[in-house]
Amino acid sequence: MITEKGVWNRLRTRLLFTGPTLFAFITVMIIPFLYGIYLTFTNWDGISTTLSLVGIQNYLAVFKDIEFWKSFGLTLKYVFYTVVLINAIAFMLAYVLTKGLKGQSIFRAGFFLPNLVGGIVLGFIWQFIFNNVLVYLGQHASIQSLSTTWLADPDKAFWALVIVTVWQNAGYMMVIYIAGLTGVPNDIMEAASIDGANSWTRLRKMVLPLMVPSFIVCIFLSLQRGFMVYDVNLALTKGGPFSSTQMVSMHVYEKAFLSRDYGVGQAEAFVLFLMVALITLLQVYFSKKLEVEA
Repeated sequence: MITEKGVWNRLRTRLLFTGPTLFAFITVMIIPFLYGIYLTFTNWDGISTTLSLVGIQNYLAVFKDIEFWKSFGLTLKYVFYTVVLINAIAFMLAYVLTKGLKGQSIFRAGFFLPNLVGGIVLGFIWQFIFNNVLVYLGQHASIQSLSTTWLADPDKAFWALVIVTVWQNAGYMMVIYIAGLTGVPNDIMEAASIDGANSWTRLRKMVLPLMVPSFIVCIFLSLQRGFMVYDVNLALTKGGPFSSTQMVSMHVYEKAFLSRDYGVGQAEAFVLFLMVALITLLQVYFSKKLEVEA
């Protein structure tokens, strides 16, 4: 039996190691989150020293905000294409770069490098590429689709944002897939090869089922980054032209800080949090079922 003195000694030891981290987590994450929920029930404008409770009026305003739901629908479209393309390209790169290719370490570092560039800097770099480099090549090579900047076309600007996002994140997901591929047992692959299974069969029947944990992590991260995109969106297109690339995070920011309607903006942020949490939980739940079946 553990004595009372022993219990206090164990508790003191645990608080010694976990206390600073727990304190930082509560003060930086939990308290601001709860305070943000409180602000959704107020009419605070973001700068005033006084505020009053307005009940659920801010949440009613969220459901009446057509621009919010329009930007959310656009974000869903953006998330779908970026998640699919990022993970497809990342897995293909990882698969190729685990086959003993000469200089594959250099290629891995090169593909991972864009992830180290900040979103604002990355947006300005690609803004220059779309507005100058690609237009120059398109005009001199008589490529009609590149002869004018994509960022000025409401239809093409969306795909420009998708391209930049995929270029930035594919290398990071590639590293996770490489870790998963290197964990596939070689003896299983050799046994399947001896039994006559070709490369496609080994990939489909053996590699992919064993890679489900890596897919869960990468899809989760891709979803999170897709829904929370702001810096690249701001630097590359600023939500234009004609709000054709205004993602939901940018709309929430403008509602709270530019329109000075912080209560509604915070309510929109909380609604967005709930929807993203629901989507990611469903993704993890169904992915875990595949992992068990695999």
